[in-house]
Amino acid sequence: MLAPARTLKSDYMRYAKLETGARFNLATSGVADCALSDLEVSLDDLALHGPNAYGYPPLAERIAARFGVPEECVVIPGGGCSFANHLAMAAVLEPGAEVLIEDPTYELLLATLGALSARPRKFLRRPEDKWRLDAGDVAARIDGRTSLVVLTNLHNPTGSMASPADFAKIGRDADRFGAWVLVDEIYLELAYPDGHAKTAFDPGGRVIVTSSLTKTYGLSGLRCGWILAPKTLAQKMRRLNDLFGVLPPHIAERLSVVAFDQLPKLRARADTLIDANRAAYHEILGAHPALDQVLFNHGTTVFPRLIGRDGDAFARRLTQDFETCVGPGRFFGRPDYMRIGLAGDPAMTREGLTRVAEALASPK
Repeated sequence: MLAPARTLKSDYMRYAKLETGARFNLATSGVADCALSDLEVSLDDLALHGPNAYGYPPLAERIAARFGVPEECVVIPGGGCSFANHLAMAAVLEPGAEVLIEDPTYELLLATLGALSARPRKFLRRPEDKWRLDAGDVAARIDGRTSLVVLTNLHNPTGSMASPADFAKIGRDADRFGAWVLVDEIYLELAYPDGHAKTAFDPGGRVIVTSSLTKTYGLSGLRCGWILAPKTLAQKMRRLNDLFGVLPPHIAERLSVVAFDQLPKLRARADTLIDANRAAYHEILGAHPALDQVLFNHGTTVFPRLIGRDGDAFARRLTQDFETCVGPGRFFGRPDYMRIGLAGDPAMTREGLTRVAEALASPK
C-alpha cells in the first residue's frame, strides 16, 4: 500500500502565531503567561550547561515522582507537548500506518500524522452525548490494521473528561492487535481539585501519555513537555530524538525544575484566573440563544456551536469589528463552532466575552 502524500504544514499553528493579535484574545487555550518573577528564581538556580544527554536528571525525577512512574519511562525531548506528540507518533508509526483518531480533534495532531504519512481513520465524539469518550466504541474499532489510537484528555477542544478506566479498556483492546494508544493529557491536571496529578499511563501497558507545563501553568516559554512510555519504547524515542531535537535548552530544563517545586502556587494562580473567567462566561454567554453548547466545570476552553452562522465569517467579523479573536471551529473539524479560552487575564476575557455577545446580537 502506498503511503499518502505528506502534509508539511499546520494551518492552525500559522493562525495561532500570526492571526491572534486582537486586543481581546479568546483564542488562546492556555493559562496566561507567568512572569519570571512568579517563579522566584535565583541565579543559583540557573546554568547554561549541565548533564542532560537524554534529559536533565532532576527534571526527570520531578516528573516521575509527580505521576508515580519509573524514571526510565520519562522522555524529555524539549519543544513542549507538541513536539512530544510528534516524537511519540514518529516512534510507533511507519509510512501508510492507519491511525484511529477522535473527531472533533486538534488540527496539529492531524497535521503531524500527515507529516508522518499516516492514514487517519476518525470516530465521532457527539455533542448529544456531552462529547463523551465511548471506550467500548473505540475499542471495537481497533483491528489488525490499526497501529495507533490518538486521544486527548481533557478533550481538545470541548473539555470533556474521560476516566483512567476508559483508557485502560482501550489499551487492553489495542494490545490484542499490537497497537498503541497515545493520550495527550496537556489540559488534564487542572481538572482535579486536590491538585493530585493522575494519568492514564501504565508502565506495563500500551498507553503512551504526553503533557507539559505549558497550558495549565502559564509556562509556555519553557517548552517543558514530556512523554511517559514503557521502558523499551522510551529508549527508542530518546534515540530517535537524536535525529530531531538532539538536546533541550539546559537553562529551560533548570527553570522547569524550579517550576515543579512551586506547582501549588502556580496552580492557585491558574485557578484564580479560570474561576473568574468561567463565572464571566456563564454570566455573559452561558445561556445565549444563539449558541448550542455543552459546558463543563473544568478545563480552560468551551466549544459552542454557532446556530445558523458560518464560523469563519463570524470569527473574521469578530476580529475586524469587535477587536476580539476566537479559535475558529474549522481547525477542529467543526466549521460552525468556535473554541473560546477561559484562562487569560480576567478583565480582558470579560470584555472579550461581552464583545462576542455584541457580535451575536448584531445582524449576521
